[in-house]
Amino acid sequence: MTSENHAEVRAAGGVVWRHGADGVEIALIHRPRYDDWSLPKGKLDPDEHELAAACREVIEETGLQPVVGPRLPSTSYLVPPRGGQHRSTGTGLVPKIVDYWAMRAVEGEFTRNEEVDGLVWLSPERAVERVTHSHDAGVVRAFAGLPEITATVLLVRHGKAGDKQTWPGPDAERPLEASGQAQAVWLADLVPWFRPVRVLSSDKVRCRQTVEPLAAALGLDVVTDAVFDEETFGDDPAAVVGRIRELAAGGDVTAVCSQGGLIPGVITDLADADGSIVDANPTAHRNGGLRSRKGSIWALHFAGERLVQADYLPSIRPESNP
Repeated sequence: MTSENHAEVRAAGGVVWRHGADGVEIALIHRPRYDDWSLPKGKLDPDEHELAAACREVIEETGLQPVVGPRLPSTSYLVPPRGGQHRSTGTGLVPKIVDYWAMRAVEGEFTRNEEVDGLVWLSPERAVERVTHSHDAGVVRAFAGLPEITATVLLVRHGKAGDKQTWPGPDAERPLEASGQAQAVWLADLVPWFRPVRVLSSDKVRCRQTVEPLAAALGLDVVTDAVFDEETFGDDPAAVVGRIRELAAGGDVTAVCSQGGLIPGVITDLADADGSIVDANPTAHRNGGLRSRKGSIWALHFAGERLVQADYLPSIRPESNP
C-alpha cells in the first residue's frame, strides 16, 4: 500500500462484463479530465487491500455491483508524482502499478459523475479498439482469452491461533488469538466480493472461528467437513482433490477454511493434473512451493471440474509466521 510520496503508486480496477444480446460485453468508461476511454480503476486508500480497492473503484466509477472472478495481468507505467520531481529516482515520473480482476456486473446502473461522464458496453474485440491506452488493451485481451468460469472455490487459511506448543488442550480446540480474530473480521469484509453461497470448514476450532464472521455477514451457516483437515490430506490427498472437484462441478462459489498443511499441496495436485495457471506473482511462492500465510486466500477458478487459474490473496494484516 503506497502513495505518490513513495517509490510507486498503487491502483486497482476491473474488467467489468455482462452477457449481452450478441455475447460477452465489457464496460469502458470515459473520463473527461483525460478525454480517454479506459477500464474503471483508481488508487488504493491507505491500508486497503488491492481487491477491495478494485471493487470500490468499479462501484464509484460505474455504479455497477461486481462479483469478482479471476485475476488479470497487472499493468505498469510511469506517471507524474504530486509535488514535482521524485526524490529517489531524480526524475519527474514514478511507476504506477494497477492490479485488475475480471468482474461480472450483477446489478446497478451507470450515472454520470464528476470523474466519469460516459459508459459503453462493447464486445472484447471492439473494446480493444476503443481503449485509449495500449496497457488497457492487453488486459482486455487477457480477459477475452479466459474460458467461461463456472465455479470458484476459495481456500482460506485460518487466522493466527498462537503457539500449539504452549496451548494446554487438544490441538483441534486451539482458538484464534486476538490478531487472528482481526483477520477473521477482515476476511468477512473481503470474501463477499466473490459472493460465496456456502461456507465450509475443517473441524478445527480455529478454522471455524476464522469463517464464522464471514458466514454471519452472508447469512449462512458454517458447515463442518472433516475432509478439509490437513490430516486427511496427509493420509488421502486424492480424497481432498476429489472433494474440491465435486464442489466445482456443482457450480457457484464456495469458501472453505483449512490449514497450511493442506492448501499448498491440494492446489499443486490440481494444477499439475489440469495444467493450470498458478499465480505468477513471486510473493505467492516460497522455497519452491506455494505460500499460504495465515488469513490468506487462494481463489481457485474452474471451468467444469478443471482448474483454470489459482490466484493468491495475502492477508492485509501483518503476519510474522509463514
